[in-house]
Amino acid sequence: MPLVYSNRPLSEVVENHTSLIPMINRFGVRLGLGDKTVETICQEHQLDTEFFLAIINTFLNEEYFPEKKLQTFHSLQIIDYLTKTNQYYLRFQIPNIERHLNSLISMSNPENQSLNLIGKFFTSFRDELSARIHHDATVWFPYCQSLNSRLSEERIPGAFTGMKIEEEGEDTIESLLADLKSIMIKYLSGEYDQNLCYAVIFSLSSLEKDIKQHNRIRYRILTPMVSAMENQLNS
Repeated sequence: MPLVYSNRPLSEVVENHTSLIPMINRFGVRLGLGDKTVETICQEHQLDTEFFLAIINTFLNEEYFPEKKLQTFHSLQIIDYLTKTNQYYLRFQIPNIERHLNSLISMSNPENQSLNLIGKFFTSFRDELSARIHHDATVWFPYCQSLNSRLSEERIPGAFTGMKIEEEGEDTIESLLADLKSIMIKYLSGEYDQNLCYAVIFSLSSLEKDIKQHNRIRYRILTPMVSAMENQLNS
């Protein structure tokens, strides 16, 4: 699809792509956009327009990934966005899926073993995602921030000892989420509420797309930034 530019009304973009609503909320932008352009909205919310556009276009276009452009932004901007994304998962998306799934299970035959297994699988996925988010908040992101602090301070003689940083590869969270959706589509059986089932699957698909874009920024932008900062401290 065509890229979004700063002179385009944000409401027009959101009307065509309602999946953007949670993403712009992470920047503090709420509905009631009027006919204001992206640039005007960013000015009103004191946002970096170029960064906002880079995230929107990355989210909307599977083939678009402005790697060099994103690397020009400060690592703290990336960390702030990823932190807000993690919090959105914990506070809204995961509880929303869980609520629909629990309703689906409770309103179905209690002997429906496929639904019970899906419930257990979702719990494993939720716990794995929560553990990663906790690690991000307590270990990974603070470490990234500490590198920025070290670079802004006076250099201290001696080698810098870093931590093992993340590398891009098969992501456990993405795999668990894809498996969960696949199990529901392939193996769900017995009597169940179809509307609730659709709600769960659509919510899982939305989260799956979001996490894929989240991970592209995580592994292909933040991780190289951290490596570069470590090298600078060791030079």
